[in-house]
Amino acid sequence: MFTGREICAALVDLGVTHVVWLPDSAFGPWEDEFEACPSLRLVRVCREGEAWSLAAGLQLGGASPVVMIQTTGLFESGDSLRNVIFDLRIPLFAILGARSWLVEGSRDSAKRFTLPILAAWGIDHELIESAADKHKLSASYQRSRRARTAGAVLIAEGRM
Repeated sequence: MFTGREICAALVDLGVTHVVWLPDSAFGPWEDEFEACPSLRLVRVCREGEAWSLAAGLQLGGASPVVMIQTTGLFESGDSLRNVIFDLRIPLFAILGARSWLVEGSRDSAKRFTLPILAAWGIDHELIESAADKHKLSASYQRSRRARTAGAVLIAEGRM
């Protein structure tokens, strides 16, 4: 859906300084573009739960990070996300790979649980399912920054 070059350009245009990530099979191919982009710093984590606290520290230090993980990593990192967004009130933004979203007939429970979990946490979010939806990344990020609240976009994955 996004090429590495497109996602890098979009993030730079938004003023993002750091991408804190644990890549999945859809985001992984963007690594070379992130590495080559002088305006973005790629920060790798071992577990998704680390991403939230690391991004929080960067934001408190004046940077503008985004967390980039897959939806299953969102589930794994819930306690860290809860602590950073609700207890510490640090309005982070995430780009989530929506696993199996575009796989017709998929029985992957990640698709079933993702939107209700984001809604339960009160995290403003947008779903990007096609190239026509790419503008939602910028709109959602800017809305989150203006409101000083957490936000997320889900990038649908799974179409071969």
